[in-house]
Amino acid sequence: MRSRDIEHPFWGICLAAGSIHDVKDRCRAFLPRMPAGAFFSHATAALLYGMPLPGNLETDPRIHVTVVAQNRSLRAVGVVGHCVAVRPEVNSVAGLPVLEPISAWCQLADVLTLNDLVAVGDHLLRPELGLATAPEITARIVQYSGNRGARRLRAAGALIRPRVESRRETFLRLFLMMCGFPEPETNVNIPLPAGKRGVRGDLVYLRYKILVEYDGEQHRTDAAQYNRDAERLHDLRGAGWLVITVRKGSSQDWVRSAVDGALRSRGWRP
Repeated sequence: MRSRDIEHPFWGICLAAGSIHDVKDRCRAFLPRMPAGAFFSHATAALLYGMPLPGNLETDPRIHVTVVAQNRSLRAVGVVGHCVAVRPEVNSVAGLPVLEPISAWCQLADVLTLNDLVAVGDHLLRPELGLATAPEITARIVQYSGNRGARRLRAAGALIRPRVESRRETFLRLFLMMCGFPEPETNVNIPLPAGKRGVRGDLVYLRYKILVEYDGEQHRTDAAQYNRDAERLHDLRGAGWLVITVRKGSSQDWVRSAVDGALRSRGWRP
């Protein structure tokens, strides 16, 4: 049992060394010790659903487990225990019992900043994921009233938008709104002249024909994606669009100045 080719992620659990690579592996390892009716919750549930969380939560090796009991949270090294009196809706994710996604988002309201909470809410609304709808989120926010973080949750609920494809897109949109600029539309189709292939943009000001995009690492490391981006930008500019590309290292002052100048050039005034 003390051999180097065996590891003990939790008391009473023995695995081949190197078996655990991510949160799913840690949860699977703990599953034999899960009490009846228990489920994964909080940040662990969020990660299992692929929600974008800040680095400190993504790298936290602890897992969150909720049991159905009165004042009897689970105690184990490497586990953050929680308890509820009534078992909520629980889904199966990769064979693991996981709290349904909207409730997991609500649980994060007292540990995430407003911007991070909005980013997770935006992720919930991505239609291709099928995690939640806007009415379902609104109803759950109302039900969560009176709990810790409820005020921040309501504020986040008013700011989440559909079709947002990355955490950085969320942060960029919120920054533009904080600067006092009009709120851009998120990932909508941009009309182009006949014969040009239609394109979508990250943050779109249709009225002013201005596109603000966040350029992630994949745009430079994926040659096919890079070429597609170059073509669509050429078509957009040919159709009279102003395109502002924001990268990871772009300063807030530069972004504010670039967007302000572009909007004013198209007739916008504060």
